[in-house]
Amino acid sequence: MSTGLDTAYIPPQDREEVIRHAVWDSIVVVDIDHRPPCNEIRARMEVGTVGPLRVCTARSTAVTLRRTERLVRKDEEPSLFLSLQVRGTSMGAQYGRECVVRPGEFAVFQSNAPYTLLFDEGVDHHFLRLPLTALALPDRLLRDTTTVTLGAGNPLARLAYTYFSQLADSDELRGSGPASAVVAPSIELLRAVLITQHGDAGLAKEPLEATLSLRITQYIREHLADPDLSAARIAAAHGISVRHLYVVLSRAGISLGDWIRARRLEACTRELAGPAGRLRTIAAIARSWGFVNAAHFSKVFKQAYGMSPRAYREEHHRREPHG
Repeated sequence: MSTGLDTAYIPPQDREEVIRHAVWDSIVVVDIDHRPPCNEIRARMEVGTVGPLRVCTARSTAVTLRRTERLVRKDEEPSLFLSLQVRGTSMGAQYGRECVVRPGEFAVFQSNAPYTLLFDEGVDHHFLRLPLTALALPDRLLRDTTTVTLGAGNPLARLAYTYFSQLADSDELRGSGPASAVVAPSIELLRAVLITQHGDAGLAKEPLEATLSLRITQYIREHLADPDLSAARIAAAHGISVRHLYVVLSRAGISLGDWIRARRLEACTRELAGPAGRLRTIAAIARSWGFVNAAHFSKVFKQAYGMSPRAYREEHHRREPHG
């Protein structure tokens, strides 16, 4: 995985603070109440990403996690959290409901509403975080399936538990090649679990279409660096025709080619003006954001910003303070 934590290598007096920062930076901002004294606190955590999915495996001594009203108001992307129990039991509370989760079961919680997770026996869990926009499900369905134990009574939930557990455990599945291939089925499997748990598949159709433009633009942002990003590829990734793709984007006021070019140029300007802007050639920066022709890149850059990429870089680095 991309990041890890093991308190065995951290002085006891620093463990609470280190754990808090690791959880906040990697997963979600929550209040953390450790049950044991600081010298008895133990925690191991590994975090990685699979497209928009954030995947975490955690083991620790007993702890209570609280996402309070104050923390909910922070400017964080609303997300759905899957809490998969590996060993022991845990309890969760949100929207006035409580659920107990046992090995082989999981529950979901929303980051945009307060919740509490109690791990009286310690933590042995997989946690997965996914933006709510990726699921495209109605608020009512999400509220009704939050803080519900998912597992024994739902065959799809049992399948999802095995699938997401293996995804969390396997470095190979999170490799650069496999990762892009598992994002869409992961989202669809979770959608299917929540829809069947709710019992009304019809609720999912309208919001799925309503959020299509948002999901399309998010997909484009994630693949800006791919020089072969095309209308056909974008449409295929969302199970629609190229014609329907253009209709959806037109309704949102988006011209596909212009929008992609503008986002790529924005990425190039950030890199040109950033601390690493002098370390790479302008052509290399352009290629890394999908501009395969350096002359074309310089032309469209000057049209957009009124100066060449080289002049833009020099202008921004002249403003840097000298030591």
